[in-house]
Amino acid sequence: MFWKKIKWHKAANSEAEIKLNSNGIGVVEIEGKKICVAKAKNEWHAFAYSCPHAGGIMAEGYLDEAGGNVSCPIHGYKFNLKNGRCKIPDGFTMKTYRVDSKEEGFLIGIEEGRFF
Repeated sequence: MFWKKIKWHKAANSEAEIKLNSNGIGVVEIEGKKICVAKAKNEWHAFAYSCPHAGGIMAEGYLDEAGGNVSCPIHGYKFNLKNGRCKIPDGFTMKTYRVDSKEEGFLIGIEEGRFF
C-alpha cells in the first residue's frame, strides 16, 4: 500500500482564531498561498481557494451543510468537502486538504510535492 507523505502547516493558534464569513467559509494563508476552511457537520474542512472550473473564489461560495458541499459563486458547481469531487459529471475535482486541531494549533496537512 502506498502512503502519501503529509506535511503539516500551522494555519492558526486555535479554531477560535479562524474567522469565517457570513457564508461560513474562512481563508487562511500557508507559505503565501490562500486556502479556504469551513466547518460543516461539526467537522473542519480545508479546500482550494479557487474553483477548478472557472477560477471563482470559493470563499465567496456557499455551504450546503446538509450535503457537506461547497458551491462555486460563479456557476454554482457543488464540490464535496471531503474528497473535492464535483456533483455534476464534468470531471472537475477541487483540491482538499487534511485538517487537525491540536493543542499546538489549527493545522492543515498538505501532501508533499503537491502543494497547490
